Amino acid sequence: MIGPAQIRAARGLLNINQSVLSQWASINVATLKRIESSPEIRGTANTIRKIQRALEAAGVEFIPEDAGKGPGVRLRQVQDKKS
Repeated sequence: MIGPAQIRAARGLLNINQSVLSQWASINVATLKRIESSPEIRGTANTIRKIQRALEAAGVEFIPEDAGKGPGVRLRQVQDKKS
């Protein structure tokens, strides 16, 4: 499951504010603010899935924690359509 820092980082990569993401995820902006301000994930699994799906649809990839390295985010590479 994604965490608050990953959500904030993903928004930063996309250069969007909480209002935009809350619209994309069809959740209340106050809910997103509460989730992002918490040191650990707090919210229903359904709400977190909505946020994750919205960010992934916008091109974000979530990187899971691995071997002592923390979780992260990155933007998907755009495929060149000149083939």
